[in-house]
Amino acid sequence: MFRWLKGRGARDAQVEAVRTRIPAELWEQVLDAFPFLYPLVQEEQAALLDRAAWVLASKTMNGAGGLELTDFMRLCIAAQAALPILNLEPALYEGWDEIIVYPGGFVIPRRREDEDGVVHEYDEDAAGEAWEGGPVLISWEDARLAEGGYNVVIHEFAHKLDLLTGSADGVPSLAGRRDIDGRAWRRVLEQSLDQFSAALEDVEAAIPADVDPEGPEAGQWYGQLPLDPYAATDEAEFFAVSSESFFADPAPLAETMPEWYALLRAYYRQDPLARLQHHEDRQSP
Repeated sequence: MFRWLKGRGARDAQVEAVRTRIPAELWEQVLDAFPFLYPLVQEEQAALLDRAAWVLASKTMNGAGGLELTDFMRLCIAAQAALPILNLEPALYEGWDEIIVYPGGFVIPRRREDEDGVVHEYDEDAAGEAWEGGPVLISWEDARLAEGGYNVVIHEFAHKLDLLTGSADGVPSLAGRRDIDGRAWRRVLEQSLDQFSAALEDVEAAIPADVDPEGPEAGQWYGQLPLDPYAATDEAEFFAVSSESFFADPAPLAETMPEWYALLRAYYRQDPLARLQHHEDRQSP
């Protein structure tokens, strides 16, 4: 259904052509598959469908590793990718053309030179990857997960927003954003990362010696954190992990790092926590 339209920066006619080809029942299946999408009010769901159609019209989505993509898979990925730019200009996703979807996790060859000039080559397991000026790589097994704050699609597309400035440093393009002070962003980003890193150190110190910190039993300690421990890697990963939690499970982030949450709310022009609370109020008898 969606394979014939592609290109960088799709025209309105292309987007409308894709949108009209998306059956209402398929869209409902996608909304039902991801609980964090359901609190969107009807107008927001319609806007998200428009943005998802833009993603489908603008990007070539190809299966890898023998994966045959279905319309449901394509729309699931497009809808999640579209959520961060629901109230932003879709041009923020321009400059690259392809989304590559693997059945599950995949391996990426790495090459790193250490301080002594020694080059190390190794393979790294990955669930997603965003290349500067290149494609987004996604594991479908991970893209379909819908519990907690983990969301590989939003994570990788947050990296794309970050890379728009030419480097992944946790600061997306703020050009023309008079509502956000770049110096304040950097200050709050660094303070929040330091706060989270300290919390992670406390959690790691609390794990008993007889518990493998890499094993599933350690989950009860790491579960006390508002974000996945991977957020402590650097500023770029902190922004990406924060973004996925911001949309998929906003309460822990808002409670523990309110100033950082407020900046993300301002940048994305969305308030997922208020949206969720409003949804819960509507469901109450």
